[in-house]
Order: sequence, then C-alpha cells, then structure tokens
Amino acid sequence: MFSRLRGLMVKKGPEFLALPISFTPFPVKKVVLQQLLNWQFRHALSEGELDFLEGRFLGIEIADVNLRWITTLQNGRLTVSRDAEADVWFRGEANDLLLVAARKADPDMLFFQRRLVIEGDTELGLEVKNLMDAIELEAMPTPLRTGLQQLAAFVEAGMKQDAEAAEARAGISC
Repeated sequence: MFSRLRGLMVKKGPEFLALPISFTPFPVKKVVLQQLLNWQFRHALSEGELDFLEGRFLGIEIADVNLRWITTLQNGRLTVSRDAEADVWFRGEANDLLLVAARKADPDMLFFQRRLVIEGDTELGLEVKNLMDAIELEAMPTPLRTGLQQLAAFVEAGMKQDAEAAEARAGISC
C-alpha cells in the first residue's frame, strides 16, 4: 500500500504542488525564493563566485509546478523578478531538478535526454552549470541539504518502483 502511494506521489506530487503554487501571489514567491537562494549561495556570493550574474539574467522554469522566475545579482545579493528579459533559461520538471540539486542525476545526461532544457546565452548557461556542479552538498545549510536528500530518496524510490512495474507489465504482455 505504501509503495503504491509513494509511486503516486512521485508522479502526481509535482502536479499536486502546481495548484497552491499557481495561487500564491508572486510577491510571496519572490520573498521565499530570494531568501532561499541567498541562503544557499551565501558562500559563493561572499567569494564573488556569482559576480558573472551582475547585469545578466538567469531564468528558471519548473513547468510541472507552474513556477517560473528570473534571477540576477544586484548589490551582492541574488534578486528575483518575473518581468525581466532572461539571457538564458533553464527549464525542467520538479523531480528532475530535485535530483540534479541532490547530485542524484547528471545534468548533462538530462540535457541529452531533453529533460533539462537550456536556451539562450550558452556561455552564461555553462557558467551557471559549472557553478552548480562545483557546489558541494556538505556546503549547503544542513536543513536544506537534509530535506533535499530525503526528497530525492523519495523520488528515486518512486521512479525505481515505476520502472519495475513497467518491466513487469512488459514481461506479462510478451
């Protein structure tokens, strides 16, 4: 019973989140995203590793939860907006992006499978990707890292269960 629920939550979880996210006013999303991004990247910001974003705009879109924003560096802090013109867009689905963030999926593999889309200024996109690859999980704030790892394990288990069920169905039909 629990394993079926897990599989359903992995498939429908992002869809379930889409409704509350779509009803949340952007100013609320903006505050949460800015706090989360500045908390996560506090060391990179203090070391100047994100200076390449000054005056440049990175768009993030998580299609299955209807979440989209643009971020840039202003006065040493990451800011979020929805109205700026993005220089580069990173687009993907919630589960895939979660697995990338938790180091459970390779962004290059997802890119070649067309599950992660990078459009626009490829040089800026590569700088962002390289920065993301360089971030150690241990450098993340503990509550964020723990939550991310638990969610990723949940998603992985559901994906494994789905794959096993698909194999079983294929074996029965042959």
